[in-house]
Amino acid sequence: MKTLLLIGIGPGDPRQITLEALDALRHASVFFVLDKGTDKDALLHLRKNMLQRHCPQGNYRLVQVADPQRDADAPDYKAAVHQWHSQRARLYARLIDEELGSDDTGAFLLWGDPCLYDSTLRILDLVREAGVAMTVEVIPGISSLQALAARHQVPLNRVSEPLTVLPGRHLTAHGQLDNVVVMLDGQCRFAALHDPALHIYWGAYLGTEHEVLIAGPLQAVKARILEVRERERLRRGWIMDIYLLRRTV
Repeated sequence: MKTLLLIGIGPGDPRQITLEALDALRHASVFFVLDKGTDKDALLHLRKNMLQRHCPQGNYRLVQVADPQRDADAPDYKAAVHQWHSQRARLYARLIDEELGSDDTGAFLLWGDPCLYDSTLRILDLVREAGVAMTVEVIPGISSLQALAARHQVPLNRVSEPLTVLPGRHLTAHGQLDNVVVMLDGQCRFAALHDPALHIYWGAYLGTEHEVLIAGPLQAVKARILEVRERERLRRGWIMDIYLLRRTV
Protein backbone atom coordinates (compact mmCIF):
# COMPACT_ATOMS: atom_id res chain seq x y z
CA MET A 1 0.00 0.00 0.00
CA LYS A 2 1.13 3.54 -0.67
CA THR A 3 2.62 5.33 2.32
CA LEU A 4 2.43 9.06 3.01
CA LEU A 5 4.61 10.78 5.61
CA LEU A 6 3.60 14.08 7.23
CA ILE A 7 6.92 15.43 8.46
CA GLY A 8 7.06 18.33 10.89
CA ILE A 9 10.10 20.41 9.91
CA GLY A 10 9.93 23.13 12.56
CA PRO A 11 9.39 26.85 11.97
CA GLY A 12 12.35 27.41 9.66
CA ASP A 13 15.72 26.49 11.13
CA PRO A 14 17.00 23.29 9.43
CA ARG A 15 18.81 22.40 12.68
CA GLN A 16 15.46 22.06 14.47
CA ILE A 17 14.48 18.95 12.54
CA THR A 18 14.30 15.94 14.86
CA LEU A 19 16.23 12.71 14.38
CA GLU A 20 12.94 10.97 13.65
CA ALA A 21 12.21 13.54 10.93
CA LEU A 22 15.67 13.00 9.43
CA ASP A 23 14.99 9.27 9.19
CA ALA A 24 11.66 10.02 7.51
CA LEU A 25 13.26 12.44 5.03
CA ARG A 26 15.78 9.82 3.99
CA HIS A 27 13.10 7.15 3.67
CA ALA A 28 10.78 9.10 1.37
CA SER A 29 11.10 8.67 -2.37
CA VAL A 30 8.71 11.44 -3.47
CA PHE A 31 8.26 14.86 -1.87
CA PHE A 32 5.15 16.90 -2.59
CA VAL A 33 5.79 20.64 -2.44
CA LEU A 34 2.99 23.18 -2.72
CA ASP A 35 3.88 26.38 -4.55
CA LYS A 36 2.06 29.30 -2.94
CA GLY A 37 3.11 31.87 -5.58
CA THR A 38 5.95 34.32 -6.01
CA ASP A 39 5.13 36.22 -2.80
CA LYS A 40 6.06 33.14 -0.79
CA ASP A 41 8.99 31.83 -2.83
CA ALA A 42 11.13 31.97 0.32
CA LEU A 43 9.01 29.24 1.94
CA LEU A 44 9.54 27.02 -1.09
CA HIS A 45 13.29 27.64 -1.05
CA LEU A 46 13.48 26.82 2.66
CA ARG A 47 11.94 23.40 2.02
CA LYS A 48 14.27 22.72 -0.91
CA ASN A 49 17.29 23.83 1.12
CA MET A 50 16.33 21.43 3.89
CA LEU A 51 16.19 18.56 1.43
CA GLN A 52 19.56 19.51 -0.07
CA ARG A 53 21.08 19.75 3.40
CA HIS A 54 19.67 16.55 4.87
CA CYS A 55 19.36 14.39 1.74
CA PRO A 56 22.44 15.34 -0.27
CA GLN A 57 22.43 12.07 -2.16
CA GLY A 58 19.30 13.28 -3.94
CA ASN A 59 17.64 9.86 -4.17
CA TYR A 60 14.14 11.31 -4.36
CA ARG A 61 11.74 12.97 -6.74
CA LEU A 62 10.31 16.44 -6.11
CA VAL A 63 6.75 17.09 -7.26
CA GLN A 64 5.94 20.79 -7.18
CA VAL A 65 2.36 21.91 -7.78
CA ALA A 66 0.40 25.13 -7.41
CA ASP A 67 -1.50 25.37 -4.13
CA PRO A 68 -5.22 26.20 -4.43
CA GLN A 69 -5.87 29.62 -2.97
CA ARG A 70 -8.39 30.26 -0.22
CA ASP A 71 -10.75 33.19 -0.73
CA ALA A 72 -9.44 35.51 1.98
CA ASP A 73 -12.28 38.00 1.40
CA ALA A 74 -15.14 35.52 1.70
CA PRO A 75 -17.76 36.67 4.25
CA ASP A 76 -18.18 33.14 5.61
CA TYR A 77 -14.73 32.11 6.85
CA LYS A 78 -15.61 28.49 7.69
CA ALA A 79 -17.31 27.93 4.34
CA ALA A 80 -14.28 29.33 2.53
CA VAL A 81 -11.95 27.04 4.49
CA HIS A 82 -14.12 23.99 3.77
CA GLN A 83 -14.11 24.84 0.06
CA TRP A 84 -10.33 25.29 0.13
CA HIS A 85 -9.87 21.95 1.88
CA SER A 86 -12.04 20.26 -0.75
CA GLN A 87 -9.89 21.72 -3.53
CA ARG A 88 -6.73 20.54 -1.81
CA ALA A 89 -8.24 17.09 -1.23
CA ARG A 90 -8.90 16.68 -4.96
CA LEU A 91 -5.33 17.79 -5.69
CA TYR A 92 -3.83 15.41 -3.09
CA ALA A 93 -5.92 12.51 -4.38
CA ARG A 94 -4.60 13.12 -7.90
CA LEU A 95 -1.01 13.39 -6.69
CA ILE A 96 -1.23 10.17 -4.70
CA ASP A 97 -2.85 8.37 -7.63
CA GLU A 98 -0.53 9.65 -10.38
CA GLU A 99 2.80 10.27 -8.65
CA LEU A 100 3.11 7.41 -6.15
CA GLY A 101 3.74 3.81 -7.12
CA SER A 102 2.29 1.02 -5.01
CA ASP A 103 5.51 0.66 -3.01
CA ASP A 104 6.51 4.34 -2.96
CA THR A 105 6.69 6.54 0.11
CA GLY A 106 5.53 10.10 -0.39
CA ALA A 107 5.99 12.98 2.00
CA PHE A 108 4.75 16.46 2.80
CA LEU A 109 7.14 18.80 4.62
CA LEU A 110 4.95 20.71 7.06
CA TRP A 111 5.92 23.82 8.98
CA GLY A 112 6.04 23.41 12.72
CA ASP A 113 4.06 20.37 13.87
CA PRO A 114 1.55 18.52 11.63
CA CYS A 115 -1.01 18.40 14.46
CA LEU A 116 -1.03 22.10 15.36
CA TYR A 117 -2.67 24.65 13.07
CA ASP A 118 -2.09 22.57 9.96
CA SER A 119 -4.90 21.25 7.76
CA THR A 120 -3.19 18.28 6.11
CA LEU A 121 -4.65 15.56 8.38
CA ARG A 122 -8.18 16.89 7.88
CA ILE A 123 -7.63 17.04 4.12
CA LEU A 124 -6.37 13.45 4.03
CA ASP A 125 -9.57 12.38 5.78
CA LEU A 126 -11.42 13.80 2.76
CA VAL A 127 -9.03 11.96 0.43
CA ARG A 128 -9.80 8.67 2.20
CA GLU A 129 -13.52 9.39 1.97
CA ALA A 130 -13.04 9.68 -1.79
CA GLY A 131 -11.78 6.09 -1.83
CA VAL A 132 -8.01 6.60 -1.93
CA ALA A 133 -6.21 3.91 0.09
CA MET A 134 -2.97 4.82 1.87
CA THR A 135 -1.04 4.46 5.07
CA VAL A 136 -0.27 7.74 6.85
CA GLU A 137 2.49 8.36 9.36
CA VAL A 138 2.86 11.60 11.33
CA ILE A 139 6.29 12.78 12.44
CA PRO A 140 5.98 15.57 15.03
CA GLY A 141 8.05 18.72 14.80
CA ILE A 142 9.02 21.77 16.83
CA SER A 143 6.15 24.24 16.71
CA SER A 144 6.33 28.02 16.43
CA LEU A 145 4.91 28.13 19.98
CA GLN A 146 7.95 26.32 21.30
CA ALA A 147 10.33 28.41 19.23
CA LEU A 148 8.71 31.66 20.42
CA ALA A 149 9.01 30.68 24.08
CA ALA A 150 12.61 29.55 23.64
CA ARG A 151 13.65 32.74 21.88
CA HIS A 152 12.09 34.92 24.58
CA GLN A 153 13.24 32.55 27.34
CA VAL A 154 9.81 32.26 28.97
CA PRO A 155 7.86 29.13 29.94
CA LEU A 156 4.55 28.87 28.11
CA ASN A 157 2.70 27.61 31.17
CA ARG A 158 2.41 29.31 34.53
CA VAL A 159 1.78 27.51 37.81
CA SER A 160 -1.81 26.33 38.17
CA GLU A 161 -2.93 28.36 35.15
CA PRO A 162 -4.14 27.22 31.72
CA LEU A 163 -2.53 28.20 28.44
CA THR A 164 -4.93 29.16 25.66
CA VAL A 165 -4.02 28.99 21.98
CA LEU A 166 -6.34 30.75 19.57
CA PRO A 167 -6.43 32.38 16.12
CA GLY A 168 -6.32 36.15 15.93
CA ARG A 169 -9.90 36.47 14.72
CA HIS A 170 -11.10 35.26 18.16
CA LEU A 171 -8.82 37.46 20.25
CA THR A 172 -11.08 40.41 21.03
CA ALA A 173 -14.04 38.14 21.83
CA HIS A 174 -12.09 35.86 24.15
CA GLY A 175 -12.68 37.76 27.38
CA GLN A 176 -9.97 38.26 29.98
CA LEU A 177 -6.56 37.47 28.58
CA ASP A 178 -4.35 35.88 31.21
CA ASN A 179 -1.99 33.61 29.27
CA VAL A 180 -2.80 33.40 25.55
CA VAL A 181 -0.80 32.43 22.47
CA VAL A 182 -2.21 34.01 19.32
CA MET A 183 -1.60 32.66 15.82
CA LEU A 184 -2.77 33.78 12.37
CA ASP A 185 -3.42 37.38 13.39
CA GLY A 186 -3.07 39.06 10.03
CA GLN A 187 -5.25 41.93 11.24
CA CYS A 188 -3.01 42.71 14.25
CA ARG A 189 -5.92 42.65 16.66
CA PHE A 190 -3.58 43.06 19.63
CA ALA A 191 -3.36 46.73 18.65
CA ALA A 192 -6.97 47.24 19.74
CA LEU A 193 -6.29 46.04 23.30
CA HIS A 194 -5.79 48.71 25.97
CA ASP A 195 -5.26 46.67 29.12
CA PRO A 196 -2.15 48.13 30.86
CA ALA A 197 -1.45 44.81 32.61
CA LEU A 198 -0.76 42.90 29.38
CA HIS A 199 2.77 41.98 28.35
CA ILE A 200 3.51 40.75 24.81
CA TYR A 201 6.20 38.43 23.45
CA TRP A 202 6.13 38.73 19.65
CA GLY A 203 8.18 36.99 16.98
CA ALA A 204 8.23 36.79 13.19
CA TYR A 205 10.08 34.49 10.77
CA LEU A 206 11.07 32.32 13.72
CA GLY A 207 13.98 30.03 13.00
CA THR A 208 15.06 31.85 9.85
CA GLU A 209 17.83 34.35 9.16
CA HIS A 210 15.18 37.09 9.13
CA GLU A 211 13.87 36.38 12.64
CA VAL A 212 12.56 39.43 14.52
CA LEU A 213 11.68 39.53 18.24
CA ILE A 214 10.00 42.24 20.32
CA ALA A 215 8.82 41.99 23.94
CA GLY A 216 7.53 44.37 26.56
CA PRO A 217 4.39 45.92 28.02
CA LEU A 218 1.80 45.82 25.24
CA GLN A 219 0.93 49.51 25.43
CA ALA A 220 4.61 50.46 25.23
CA VAL A 221 5.65 48.26 22.29
CA LYS A 222 2.58 47.65 20.13
CA ALA A 223 3.27 50.65 17.87
CA ARG A 224 6.79 49.36 17.29
CA ILE A 225 5.50 45.86 16.50
CA LEU A 226 3.06 47.29 13.95
CA GLU A 227 5.82 49.33 12.32
CA VAL A 228 8.33 46.47 12.18
CA ARG A 229 5.73 43.96 11.03
CA GLU A 230 4.57 46.12 8.12
CA ARG A 231 8.14 46.98 7.13
CA GLU A 232 9.17 43.33 7.04
CA ARG A 233 5.99 42.22 5.27
CA LEU A 234 6.56 44.76 2.49
CA ARG A 235 10.24 43.87 2.26
CA ARG A 236 9.67 40.13 1.87
CA GLY A 237 6.14 39.98 0.45
CA TRP A 238 4.89 37.73 3.28
CA ILE A 239 5.10 37.37 7.03
CA MET A 240 4.61 34.57 9.55
CA ASP A 241 4.33 35.77 13.13
CA ILE A 242 3.02 34.65 16.49
CA TYR A 243 2.81 36.15 19.96
CA LEU A 244 2.14 35.41 23.61
CA LEU A 245 -0.03 37.78 25.65
CA ARG A 246 0.36 37.51 29.40
CA ARG A 247 -1.25 39.41 32.26
CA THR A 248 1.46 40.54 34.65
CA VAL A 249 -0.68 41.51 37.67
